[in-house]
Amino acid sequence: MISGADLRRGVIIELENKLYQVVDYQHVKMKRTALARVKLRDLSAGHTTERTFQSDDRLIQARLDYRNMKYLYNEGNLYYFMDEETFEQTPVTAQQLGDALNYLKEGMSVAVSSYKDRMVGIEMPITVELQVADTEPGFKGDTATAGTKPAKLETGLAIQVPLFVNKGDILKVDTRSGAYLERVS
Repeated sequence: MISGADLRRGVIIELENKLYQVVDYQHVKMKRTALARVKLRDLSAGHTTERTFQSDDRLIQARLDYRNMKYLYNEGNLYYFMDEETFEQTPVTAQQLGDALNYLKEGMSVAVSSYKDRMVGIEMPITVELQVADTEPGFKGDTATAGTKPAKLETGLAIQVPLFVNKGDILKVDTRSGAYLERVS
């Protein structure tokens, strides 16, 4: 059990026999009580809903099982992962992957979460290394603090990068925020 005051972004709860992940959390203090305004994403249907909980509300926190799987390939809307222990392949829909699609590369190992033997989603590493597929060319004298420009990465993700980054460079990107961290090569 978890209280309404303990809700945070990323927490998965069970409401009305469905699993919801907290996408956004806002603490609101009222005269007599505190409220938690949360935006929840239904993990099976994919839609979002907003709910308000009092700080003393008791909610069921879902206990997820995690196992390491390797991303193999995609076929249309299905993305295939292989369990690294049993070598069993499992298809996952793009809807289940959500924002993780922006960072997913073939051969990447991720932690796959499941609830009661049903796959819920994947946990990406905090940082990934992605190659710049397209950006404007850098010029001599461009520095890291001079400004930013848009760049499209190999997975299709568009981010802002420093002016010195060129096409073909490998960048380290934060999967939580989608922000550029550093140039690897």
